[in-house]
Amino acid sequence: MASKALQNLKRFSTCDIGDALVKLKHPYGGFLDGLRIFSPKPGTSIYSPLVTVKMVETKSPEPSSPLHFADANKPGHVMYIQQPRGLPSACWGGLMSTRSQKLGALGVVIDGRVRDVQEHRDLSFPVFARGTSVLGSNTFTRASEINVALQFRGDLWIHPNDLLIGDENGVVVVPPSLMEQVVELCQERYEIDKKTFAALRAGEPMGPTIKRLRK
Repeated sequence: MASKALQNLKRFSTCDIGDALVKLKHPYGGFLDGLRIFSPKPGTSIYSPLVTVKMVETKSPEPSSPLHFADANKPGHVMYIQQPRGLPSACWGGLMSTRSQKLGALGVVIDGRVRDVQEHRDLSFPVFARGTSVLGSNTFTRASEINVALQFRGDLWIHPNDLLIGDENGVVVVPPSLMEQVVELCQERYEIDKKTFAALRAGEPMGPTIKRLRK
């Protein structure tokens, strides 16, 4: 992954990046609908390549990962965990954030539930999730596969080493092959937005201003 492109991408929010991905016709603009920040606080942002984890229900016939998924974290990466929908349990807690931070991970994004929210905040470890639970995974779920492609919704898939961006607006995922184009489009929109804000502050009406500048 080009470090220069990644650094340039950090200038933009998930909203900017999602708009660019829509323009590039990437499914759903890469938006991971329903996921929001729980730790450490709004205003936190993460821009990192992914390690993926597929969770299954304990009774599933699918095999178990021989490695505890928290030990699969990599320095400078974010872990994306996909939990089966509709379960009452969390699949991530304070012990896992502690281990992940020690391994150099920059955060976790859980398509499912998290618990021990204050423990993550005490660590200042970024955690995004769909919701919370007081229940641990225990007899509910287990990790099946690590670093595999995961379907989020329709044609939107998440792959290992995709770039994940999370902030107070939500979470988007960018394939590495689109990153430079996304940076270009975000920069173009940034310049247009500067002119649009200036016009609106000067008292110009919204409709004609948008029509003139944001084609």
